[in-house]
Amino acid sequence: MERRVLTLEYWKRFIKFNVVGLSGVVVNEGLLVLLASAGLYYVYASAVAIEVSIVSNFVFNDYWTFKDRRYGSTAVRALKFNGLMLIGLAVNLVILYVGTASLSINYAISNLVGIGAAFLVRYWLSLKYTWIKQEESVGLPAVAQPSRP
Repeated sequence: MERRVLTLEYWKRFIKFNVVGLSGVVVNEGLLVLLASAGLYYVYASAVAIEVSIVSNFVFNDYWTFKDRRYGSTAVRALKFNGLMLIGLAVNLVILYVGTASLSINYAISNLVGIGAAFLVRYWLSLKYTWIKQEESVGLPAVAQPSRP
């Protein structure tokens, strides 16, 4: 299946995904610092912060970024999104821990590096597996429909 990355529609969606992602970074980083400052071990604080940002990102992406690609149950999309984003959670936690424990980087900075490392993978997974066009979900290739007079 060919992706048309040079279309205006593709880039609009990509920008929306980035805006939602930036709001998730604020949620993630803010909650991480808040929980760690309250005494929670930074890795546990990060796991909680990531999950909260995953949920908020799903809501914004489902109702804004991918509203034209919603197919099936919201609960199914939410579970698929959360499951796929757990891959990013694992990448983020590994980078957070290695950066902080082994490289002596401040946990908040290590967390930002982890978020960045998982970004493109998360976008691809979201586009490919969570918000699937109806034609793609039934195994049919996406075909441009002729316009009607």
